[in-house]
Amino acid sequence: MHRPVLLVVAHGSRDPRHAATVRALVRRVRSLRPGLRVETGFLDFDTPTVSGALERLAAEGVRDVVAQPLLLTRAFHAKTDIPAVLREAPAALRIRLAAVLGPSPLLVSALERRLYEAGLDPAEKSSTGVVLASAGSSDPEAIAVIADIAREWRRTGWCAVRPAFASASLPRTEDAVRALRDVDGVRRVAVAPYVLAPGFLPDRIARGAADADVLAEVLGPAPEVARLLVRRYDEAYAPDTCPVAPLARIPALA
Repeated sequence: MHRPVLLVVAHGSRDPRHAATVRALVRRVRSLRPGLRVETGFLDFDTPTVSGALERLAAEGVRDVVAQPLLLTRAFHAKTDIPAVLREAPAALRIRLAAVLGPSPLLVSALERRLYEAGLDPAEKSSTGVVLASAGSSDPEAIAVIADIAREWRRTGWCAVRPAFASASLPRTEDAVRALRDVDGVRRVAVAPYVLAPGFLPDRIARGAADADVLAEVLGPAPEVARLLVRRYDEAYAPDTCPVAPLARIPALA
């Protein structure tokens, strides 16, 4: 029996670095599961679109798909945009919608990997304050998740961890950097972008990190992110989950 195709659903961006990073991540996922077919679809700006990718799969005779949102929090795109697009898929396709990637200990490990790759010495962890800088959202659930991650991450040995947002919510990255120094009394400050690919908002995070001592790269194709994608795929396809059915006929997924 053939396993479902994994369709990675990315946001898309006018910035070409975004699509290049998504494709690098997909290549790493393929290397982890050589027998698994992994395709990519973008919600906006890039090609193939999600709709185009699904139509092509249906035309090739594919019947089962796991759609994996390339998202770190469950906000508007996960709750509204992606289910709406998937409902318009060809009727022959049976689609499971996987969970968003975050939160996950694997993402925290990827954040730390990026900080150490940027030059932070692991021995400096206890004397370093970190800004957990996310893209931001108007969704209270997503904001609460970022705050929870920052609080739990602090307990792993960092001097302090403060959340920050590039849009929609406050504080901004530069405000969190300042608070770590002026309020928490931290001498060494690092900024960890909790974003998957470069683009407009990650660039805003980078500008806000001008007074930080360390700025990590985006998560991108970190090994931990690729492993998490495979894990979410397996969870969506687990035998004890709901039977596969055409997503267009499951209004509850809205």
